[in-house]
Amino acid sequence: MGLFERYLSVWVALAILLGMTTGSLFPGGYEVIANLTYAHVNLVVAVFIWAMIYPMMVQIDFSAIRQVGREPRGLVLTLVVNWLIKPFTMAALGWLFFKVLFAEMIDPATATEYIAGMILLGVAPCTAMVFVWSQLTRGNAAYTLVQVSVNDVIMVFAFAPIAALLLGLSSITVPWQTLLLSVLLYVVAPLIAGVLTRRYLLRQGKQRLEDWLHHSKPTTVLGLLATVALLFGLQAERILDNPVAIGLIAIPLLIQSYGIFVIAYLAARKLQLPHNIAAPAGLIGTSNFFELAVAVAISLFGLTSGAALATVVGVLVEVPVMLSLVALANRTRHWFPQPTSS
Repeated sequence: MGLFERYLSVWVALAILLGMTTGSLFPGGYEVIANLTYAHVNLVVAVFIWAMIYPMMVQIDFSAIRQVGREPRGLVLTLVVNWLIKPFTMAALGWLFFKVLFAEMIDPATATEYIAGMILLGVAPCTAMVFVWSQLTRGNAAYTLVQVSVNDVIMVFAFAPIAALLLGLSSITVPWQTLLLSVLLYVVAPLIAGVLTRRYLLRQGKQRLEDWLHHSKPTTVLGLLATVALLFGLQAERILDNPVAIGLIAIPLLIQSYGIFVIAYLAARKLQLPHNIAAPAGLIGTSNFFELAVAVAISLFGLTSGAALATVVGVLVEVPVMLSLVALANRTRHWFPQPTSS
């Protein structure tokens, strides 16, 4: 493990501090960056996320994808957690905290909007960032790709009806541009680039590929740190203006994140899945597809709504939470059988 990976939590903390500081000192600059969007997808964030994912796509031995069918239980576990457990537990926690435990601290209308934002996060499981968390746990890259791809396909059909059911609305208009553009930018484009790059490098010999992968490792971490700094910079004023609200929203989101991971991870242990499948299976449901959740919250409730704020808080707590879960997964590797292939 290199210097970047070994002290990743320290670098992330510094990136958060950098983002908050520069966001407070230079809000105009971040406002310009915030306006560089298309279909609610920030193009600068997209570049940084792309930088994270592209080297990982080059690592994937695509011939190994055919082996996924030999261990379908990990894929089934991912889908059960993402679509049959996560949305409904998120809605239940939102109701418990904002209609019961925090009822005297927040007016009913705002509480309802916070719950709506949490629900939208719960119905939008992660896509792109899972590749980062999978790599940090030495997950099976080919299997993770299949998990993400199947999850995206189901999201196209399941997001709107589940969100409408839990929000109590007759229908949800899915921002198709946001959904499709995000999948294109974060999965399809780097996947195609990774396939072409891998083929090109292998023509020059396997050692050439190994050298390229070795030198590209810092790119993933630097992309992650740049993304974290930018996200916190973009939201610095909002965080400082609403510290109490953000703290209240963060509490049920943290409980949900750790709870979903425990459910998926312990189920994977019960199923005796290899660790390189179990860890990504637990992490994919814990993380969120924040572009989609934020876009729907804004379109349904408005830019300054409690729902939009709740989805933003989901973005802000995600990276520290995921790093802690990566560390937990790595420390409990011995719970699982050793994989027969990577």
